[in-house]
Amino acid sequence: MKRLMELLQEELCAAFEKAGYDGKYGKVALSNRPDLCQYQCNGALAAAKEYHKAPIQMAEEVVDILKDSHTFREISAQKPGFINMVVADDFLADYANAMAADERFGCEEAGEKETIVIDYGGANVAKPLHVGHLRSAVIGESIKRTARYMGHKVIGDVHLGDWGLQIGLIITELRSRKPELVYFDENYSGEYPEEPPFTMADLEEIYPYASKYSKEHEDYKEAAQAATAELQGGRRGYLALWKHINRVSVEDLKVIYDKLNVEFDLWKAESDAQPYIPDMVQGMKDGGYAHMDQGALVVDVKEETDTKEIPPCMILKSNGATLYNTTDLATIVERKKLFDPKQIIYVVDKRQGLYFEQVFRCAKKTKIIGEDVDLTFVGFGTMNGKDGKPFKTRDGGVLRLEALLAEVTEEVEKKMADREMAEAARKDAAAKVALAAIKYGDLSNQPAKDYIFDLERFTSFEGNTGPYILYTIVRIKSLLNKVREQGIAVPAGAKILPLGNKTQTDVILALSKWSDTVETAFAEQAPYKICQFLYELSDAFNKFYHENKIATNEDESLRASHIKLSTLVGKVLETAIDLLGLEAPDQM
Repeated sequence: MKRLMELLQEELCAAFEKAGYDGKYGKVALSNRPDLCQYQCNGALAAAKEYHKAPIQMAEEVVDILKDSHTFREISAQKPGFINMVVADDFLADYANAMAADERFGCEEAGEKETIVIDYGGANVAKPLHVGHLRSAVIGESIKRTARYMGHKVIGDVHLGDWGLQIGLIITELRSRKPELVYFDENYSGEYPEEPPFTMADLEEIYPYASKYSKEHEDYKEAAQAATAELQGGRRGYLALWKHINRVSVEDLKVIYDKLNVEFDLWKAESDAQPYIPDMVQGMKDGGYAHMDQGALVVDVKEETDTKEIPPCMILKSNGATLYNTTDLATIVERKKLFDPKQIIYVVDKRQGLYFEQVFRCAKKTKIIGEDVDLTFVGFGTMNGKDGKPFKTRDGGVLRLEALLAEVTEEVEKKMADREMAEAARKDAAAKVALAAIKYGDLSNQPAKDYIFDLERFTSFEGNTGPYILYTIVRIKSLLNKVREQGIAVPAGAKILPLGNKTQTDVILALSKWSDTVETAFAEQAPYKICQFLYELSDAFNKFYHENKIATNEDESLRASHIKLSTLVGKVLETAIDLLGLEAPDQM
């Protein structure tokens, strides 16, 4: 199904050609003066130089050709050469009916399906998720869902941090507290216990303590570094502890991610890349890409066109140890082998932009990934408190995601306390609305921008918020339930009628942006585009709802038309919120 603007553009291009001009000048855009018209074409202004004519004269010629078109209710040429258009009601109604008849509402899947890996989440084992993990999780999830909606094969990978010094610190502290554990007996050759000698709560206390202590005691830090090296060298007892740490951590992480409605296809980690490192490093040496620099193995990634300093990408430290660069490059090797993707998208804090520039350049230069594979960095800003600084607890600590969810849910429950609902329904609704408040509040911003987390505004049921979007969907659900309960007949062949009704026109114009919105959101990795669409459509529908009788309309054909339009809006809104990882309750 063609997009509405595409249909308009076809007419304009044909008219330009009929007038003797190149059809390329018939490009149509949304009007920047919606008080004057809905769409505009500025092609005559661009064509004037080529044809040595006054743009207003060319615009008038094109308009004269289109004056009898059934597509437009109004079309006019305005100085110095604009073509202003208002679409005919019949045309809009036909377009809305075509959307209603299409299960994808006119949004076609990508012509060429690709395999895409999305690296997001980025949690570390042995540590709880905090607000700093929110943006990667919700932005990455939305990009993944949107890519899938476009028909691509998408693999979402949490890519856990599980192979660094934090594991050595935990092992060192465990040994200090429980030296009798069998894991520390180097002579032990039997099977290790299936149950871990700690809980997630223990890990959450052990790691911060060990981290702080290591900064104050050099010998302790050296012991942790040695433990990390022994783990990575394959010491059996330490590997068994590491497996326990991973299993306990992943079980806990899955609970929180589930509450965020974030799902990963892969629970891969840094450690999964280790087997690929030796051959990768040897290949870099053999290919002449890597060289020694002050004892370290590096690959130069600077290019002649650079306007800023791009340091070499370090592959091995002077002591032969690997780095994050090494692991991330080896992970690309693994992804190439397992999935052969056409694109790998990294959803990471924007402050890591230079680091990923080095890694991407190194991957391409050393030919571990082809030039035809897109390595895409989606850098996000920080979630800040009202003071403009990174969001903290009242005592200055980092707020856990679980605590944030609980705080927002409590606020939503207060606002819903006077609703006449069964307790179970109220709790279900509050949880879904709270999640919408958090995720929509985040996703409605451009990823690279910092934003202020405003509890009062984000949980408001009015304005450009998640609760407002869900409220609109619930309003439509309630309306359609009323239609069913009262046995209101909607003929099978009922259509959305052309009414010349401004509120209906605004709803259809908002609906018509669906295809463009999804395609652009995917192409630009921009979930905020979907949020803009949701708010515009919700706002237009609520005005339509307030100014028109729908289920109570005495005119049967008008009633059926309004119900048909409301049904379409509800389906599109629910599809759109699913791309954000949200779900609407049945009641609010």
